[in-house]
Amino acid sequence: MTSEPGRCVGGHRGEERDPGWKSWEEEPSSQLDLPGNEWQLKDTGVVSLEAVGQDSPVTNETRLKTGGAAGRKAAVVQKKGTEETERDSLMMELTGLVQKVVRESSWWERQGIDCSILLSAFLSLPAGFLLLGSSQALVFAMGVLLMGTAHAIITVKGTHLASHGALSESRAWGGFWAVFFIEVCGSFPAKAGIEAHVKLHHAHTNVIGLGDSSTWRIPFLPRYVYLFLAPLAVPVLTPLVALGLLKEHAPGLALRTGCLMALGLYSQYWLLLHVSGFQSSGSALLCMLLCRALFSLPYIHVNIFQHIGLAMFSPHRRPKRIYQMTHGVLNLPRNPLLDWTFGHSLINCHVEHHLFPFLSDHMCLKVKPIVSQYLREKQLPYHEDTYLSRLRLFFDKYPELMVFAPPITDLVGIQ
Repeated sequence: MTSEPGRCVGGHRGEERDPGWKSWEEEPSSQLDLPGNEWQLKDTGVVSLEAVGQDSPVTNETRLKTGGAAGRKAAVVQKKGTEETERDSLMMELTGLVQKVVRESSWWERQGIDCSILLSAFLSLPAGFLLLGSSQALVFAMGVLLMGTAHAIITVKGTHLASHGALSESRAWGGFWAVFFIEVCGSFPAKAGIEAHVKLHHAHTNVIGLGDSSTWRIPFLPRYVYLFLAPLAVPVLTPLVALGLLKEHAPGLALRTGCLMALGLYSQYWLLLHVSGFQSSGSALLCMLLCRALFSLPYIHVNIFQHIGLAMFSPHRRPKRIYQMTHGVLNLPRNPLLDWTFGHSLINCHVEHHLFPFLSDHMCLKVKPIVSQYLREKQLPYHEDTYLSRLRLFFDKYPELMVFAPPITDLVGIQ
């Protein structure tokens, strides 16, 4: 893959995990007044101009003329510093453009629209439980569709926005919504989910051994099974994986998380028995699985389509944030169903989401024209592809993309 201003060159495969990786989570954020919640900005990795330094009044030409080897070395160092400043300024300039849009937007645009979509999903649940109690096949199917759609909105869109604190500008409310959506609704530990998604995947997008989406790879599964059958097991695997992760939590936190996960699962089970009128535990559990698995296939597909197969970076030679995200993230086109259930930030605004992860789905959609135009003007990649095209690619190149270790990309001239 070739792209200006940097040229992508595939390198050797796989590296060992850098033991100093945790220090990267604490990279300084920009002093620029970024849009969004201040407590969510630590995952942006934007470096201010002050951090990289300003040009000295003494120019490179002066150093070259006056100073032998020392002067030439100083000129090279200054040139490198100037290039670093220019690269950082790209992200800061884009941030300023996005910041202006956010400041001019109302609360309804910043959070209200997405909150109303989530609220509509909760309000549709009573109708879903009643439809599931019907003995008519068509009405029952409508209940499965309604319940499955509501579940996807709550557990995918809701948990994703909550993990980034995008549902509220208050830190306290942000923490509450994260626990509610991730643990009660999503049956997963909030602490582990946020660490894996925000602190690893977003902070180290497509960095080998850190945020390279390797957790989605199951090399021993054939392509047919992985792409079309295995995703149906996600509703069962999620709480099982969660139980394993609770061992790493403090006892009090593990107890709280376990109780909240059980509350969410048992609530749906109880309502199916007492509202929908299921006569046996087995039929209620089977209906839970059916509703929760309804969007499992696109859920897995979306998670692998938008990163795997793009540029992957070494922990030791990672590019600046704006190059990392533009080379390593892909947008899918608008899809009315997936836009509604998964959210714009996971579908057609994924590049914007990785550049500004604290923005809500609607705000990602609103800044999309600004971000795409800016990146194209600066001759930076803006990857887009269709769902079916990515599915064909992963089916045809399954071993290369999902079995073997990915090649490492060097962005020649900008790393």
